[in-house]
Parts: sequence; structure tokens; C-alpha cells
Amino acid sequence: METKYKRIIIKLSGEALSGKVGFGIDPPTVQRICESVKEVFEQDVEIAIVVGGGNFWRGRFGEGMDKSTADYMGMLSTVINALALQDVLEQMGVPVRVQTAIEMKEVAEPYIRRKAVRHLEKKRVVIFAAGTGNPFFTTDTTAALRAAEVDAEMILLAKSVDAVYDSDPEVNPDAKKYDRLTYIDVINQGLKVMDSTAITLCMDNKIPILVFGLDQPENILKAVRGETIGTIIEEAE
Repeated sequence: METKYKRIIIKLSGEALSGKVGFGIDPPTVQRICESVKEVFEQDVEIAIVVGGGNFWRGRFGEGMDKSTADYMGMLSTVINALALQDVLEQMGVPVRVQTAIEMKEVAEPYIRRKAVRHLEKKRVVIFAAGTGNPFFTTDTTAALRAAEVDAEMILLAKSVDAVYDSDPEVNPDAKKYDRLTYIDVINQGLKVMDSTAITLCMDNKIPILVFGLDQPENILKAVRGETIGTIIEEAE
């Protein structure tokens, strides 16, 4: 089947890699995710991945700690996740490069935009780690920034829920599901999809965001094919 998008950013939370374990890396979960990424890769889609680190550390865990220090610790945890994804994908025969926003040349390339674009053109999956390299910015903002930098057509935002709701569906059984939202809707309604910096970046650069559930990893392929799943966030018509 024809794919709708040719270059995408997949934003994976760190928690997505921990599966039902809830902490660290759950190998069977990572295996399933990477199998889906490989399936999309084989459709001749250029893939970049931005991975979070919440399965090991979040800046807010560092109560009483200097905020910058806590955020840098979070950035380092994303590198662990990036290397785990790289290892599994390479075992599947998928060419991968990890680029980090904090230089650590012994384990990964430094982030260089032109080099990242070249890797994508050469049909290599690129995994962006260490966030933006700066404290006070989330990995959601990293996904928006890298999408703009490498001219990605879409951000696939993999979540633990299957779409965007007006309230937490796990708490409120009557929560309303949205099929489509504008960037302004997300900001005005205070919906916890991405932080406001990330949403604004996507709005300024006209990058659509598809929010979907990762409980079914095949949703990544469905999203790339343009099938109706989750919630699409884009410009007003």
C-alpha cells in the first residue's frame, strides 16, 4: 500500500520502552516496537526517532536538586534508550545512527543537521538522543525542533492512550475523544499532549502531529499509510 509520508519523526516516550514493568527497559516491548519500525522502514519511509528518558529519570524526580542538573541527568537517560533501540534495530538488519545533542563521541555521533539529513537520504534510521542538549526543554520540544530541522512531514507521537481526550480516560469514563484538533485548540484548552513550546514550534513550521496508542505497535505503519487512527493536530482549515 502507498505510504502518505516519506519522512517522519517518531516520538517515543521512555515509559514506552519499559512496557508493563514500568521502569527500565523491557526487552520484549523494545523488540515489538523495533519490529514495527522495521516494517515502516521497509516501506521506503525515512525515519528519525526522538526518545525520552522517563523510564529511568525525569527532571521532576530531582526535588530539591538544581533544575539544570536534574534535566541533564534526564538527557543522559535518553542516550541509554537510544542505544538500546539501535542495538535491536541493527540485529534486525536495519542501518541506524544515534546522534546526541551532548557530545559523547565514544558511543554516538554528535548531532549535526546536515549529517542527519544525509543519513536519512541514505536510508538509515536516525535516533536523536540527549534532547536539545539544553536544560528546561522537553523531548517533545526536541521532536518538534528536529522535525523542523530535517523537514519531516509529520510527527508520530506514540502515547500510552489511543488518542487525545478532554480529560484522563483512565479516570473519567465519559472523557471525550478528539479525532482532530488545531494547535490553538491544544493550547487554549490546556490539553496535555505536548508542552506549549513544542506545540508552538509545530504550529510555526506547519508540522502536523498524530497522537496514537503504542499498545498496538502496528499503529505506526497505519499512521504512515494515512489510516484514520488517534488524533491529528494540524492547522485550522
